[in-house]
Amino acid sequence: MELAWYALLGLFFAGYLVLGGYDYGVGLLLARGADAPRRRAALNAVGPFFLGNEVWLVAAVGILFGAFPLLEGELLAGSYPAVAAALAGVILVTAGVQLRSRPGGGRARTAWERVIVVGSLLAALGWGVVLAGLLQGVPLRADGHVAGVTHLFTPFAAATGLAVLTLVVAHGATFLTLRLPTVESDRLRPLARRLLLTAIVAVGAATVVALFSDRVRAAAQRPAVGVLLAVLLVAALLAARVALGRRRPGVAFAATATALALPVLLVGVTLWPYVLVSTVEPNASLTVTDAAASGPTLRLLGWLAVPLLPALLGFQAMCWWIFRGRTDGRAPVYW
Repeated sequence: MELAWYALLGLFFAGYLVLGGYDYGVGLLLARGADAPRRRAALNAVGPFFLGNEVWLVAAVGILFGAFPLLEGELLAGSYPAVAAALAGVILVTAGVQLRSRPGGGRARTAWERVIVVGSLLAALGWGVVLAGLLQGVPLRADGHVAGVTHLFTPFAAATGLAVLTLVVAHGATFLTLRLPTVESDRLRPLARRLLLTAIVAVGAATVVALFSDRVRAAAQRPAVGVLLAVLLVAALLAARVALGRRRPGVAFAATATALALPVLLVGVTLWPYVLVSTVEPNASLTVTDAAASGPTLRLLGWLAVPLLPALLGFQAMCWWIFRGRTDGRAPVYW
């Protein structure tokens, strides 16, 4: 039962990265200096999906608190700066999107757009550093508590944060090629392909740093699987770039969505059966079974989770069906 809940936690967080990722990617693209109508068009493209995408984060946090209370405590304590930055980013983006259209003139809209850019930057970097902190292990003492947060300030954490940032921007640009009118999509496509190339370089650099990191090598329980998933991530980005070149934005978006989900799978599979690998006391490493709540608690939570997943999937499917196609009402070529 612990494995099922662990997989469900990974599914919800990966879904959040995929869905919230294009929100933050579009938010970051507001900084590229486009004129006001194009910035508004970009925000309108994500508008129908925005609040629904954040629900996946709420669900993931709920599972973390309910099904893995021990992991929740040590993860938040050991990754506090990164988690705080990411959540601050989520709040800033939500506030910026909601308040941008309030009366106040062009200066007010520009100010809120800057808030969206800053929030998107914090969210992307923060979640990237959280994943890196898990993958390279934490200073978990024999008493079961994480000693400090200095493990977050490493070359690998920085490289992974930047890699996730580039993934998010490329994902957002690919999303816009799918949603914006054809003329705007054609104008944006070269930029999206360049961003995908940047993401490939960033992911490759993070992988190289990981291979030379003593922390990552010591924490990884299945390093070969981790390398294989990193290769698949690069392959997904290459597939997205080729699909955009062939004017297949739907295929490209599916590929970038896969690329953003893979880091979560990589962390979970590479560390299994652990959720926190101690870098100071090997015997203190926390397994999935030890981190999970009791059996009766998990069974009780199951009655709540059974309807939750279909409801979320159905809501997302409904949103994508209702708001399918481009913002000018035309249907894009998906395949």
